Amino acid sequence: MTDQQAIKLVEKEFKHKILGATEQYLEIHSPIYVNNQLKFDRIDRDKKDELIIAYLPVLDEKFYFAVYINTKTNEITGVGTEAYHQVYFRATSEALSVDDLKAMTHLTPTKFWNKGELRESGKSRHTFSNFIILPNPEPDEFEDKLKKLLAYLEQDKEGIRRLVENADGAIQVASTIHKGNGMIGGHNIDKDDIKRMNDLGLSINFDFYVSGNSFKE
Repeated sequence: MTDQQAIKLVEKEFKHKILGATEQYLEIHSPIYVNNQLKFDRIDRDKKDELIIAYLPVLDEKFYFAVYINTKTNEITGVGTEAYHQVYFRATSEALSVDDLKAMTHLTPTKFWNKGELRESGKSRHTFSNFIILPNPEPDEFEDKLKKLLAYLEQDKEGIRRLVENADGAIQVASTIHKGNGMIGGHNIDKDDIKRMNDLGLSINFDFYVSGNSFKE
């Protein structure tokens, strides 16, 4: 199945609301249209078992519509939402500069700032240096984002260990979840990823946010 074929299936579903879940979600939230066409942020082909996931941004929200497609039967098997997940490595220090932190690893930071630099607001200054690696910013499930981050960090295990030992280095997770029926669920970390984090000396911290409208009764 090509991306265009998947897009056509989703467009048909969102127009005719064949599945009850589609109607339920579209009663409370709207997708984004560009030139009268549905906007797609990603067609995820990482799954096995002939499953692909189409991610569509939700108007005025961070989370996504997630449409599950069976590529063997060419059918949509489910419609739901996927949280906006940020899963990244962060090292901070009140004593070290960003150059000091960069010198500990050959991995390139996605974002950084020095202690004493003005914040984006321009009204105050940062009280610590910050070094962030976020290799997977696109829509994805938490478990996949964590695995991709670990694979990236494992390219320089010694460097990451140095950042953990000499700065406040850890994995940070921030998830914005559709509150829907009030049950936001949780994240799963399998034993393989626990071992991989342990090998890198990494802890993991979570921040959860809920957003959006509740389902109509």
